[in-house]
Amino acid sequence: MAALRPGLRAVLFDLDGTLLDSIPDLAEACHRMMVELGRPPHPVDTIRTFVGKGMLNLVRRCLEADGGVGEAEFQAAVDAFRRHYAVVNGERTEVYAGVVPALAALAGRGVAMACVTNKPAAFTGPLLERTGLAPYFAVTVSGDTLADKKPHPAPLLHACERLGVAAGEALMVGDSANDAEAARAAGMPVLLVTYGYSEGVPVDSIECDGLLSSLVDVLPHIGA
Repeated sequence: MAALRPGLRAVLFDLDGTLLDSIPDLAEACHRMMVELGRPPHPVDTIRTFVGKGMLNLVRRCLEADGGVGEAEFQAAVDAFRRHYAVVNGERTEVYAGVVPALAALAGRGVAMACVTNKPAAFTGPLLERTGLAPYFAVTVSGDTLADKKPHPAPLLHACERLGVAAGEALMVGDSANDAEAARAAGMPVLLVTYGYSEGVPVDSIECDGLLSSLVDVLPHIGA
């Protein structure tokens, strides 16, 4: 693993696939959406490859994998997904092992932390609260906080601005090329977890500064 630059003061974390295994709830919402539309639902493993670029992309991928979609049906699908996901959000989502110890250790060291996700704010806040992770984050940037979402660097730069740190003083931790590309464009190092979603792309094929098999593995890279 490449040595990270000294002086890191903040860590930005992706949410789905990095802190939380939310696939069971996302897959259930997609299942209910497809059934409501009279379409065959996709297996959970297929949904796993659709997650990463936000809710609208997830819905579109579900429909396109079943033969395409018109704009009217797409909007109906988005409305259906929102309704169903609001019901199941957090029901079966689990915090990955190592996440709470890592966040607690970083908080104890006075490291500033933000959650930067492509998930809409309407679902991000309730999910962080339900899983008990909300208190660790001084800042949350969701997929609809700004006009752009990851892999655009704007959400990362916005998080740094709100935390009061320069981009070069922050580290991004995620699970996919979205996170790696956003971090590179923002001018900060990035580490990727090996257990996440990564949109079906092998995580070890994504350019980054190192891989983490557990979130606690990030601790040696952040000064005590």
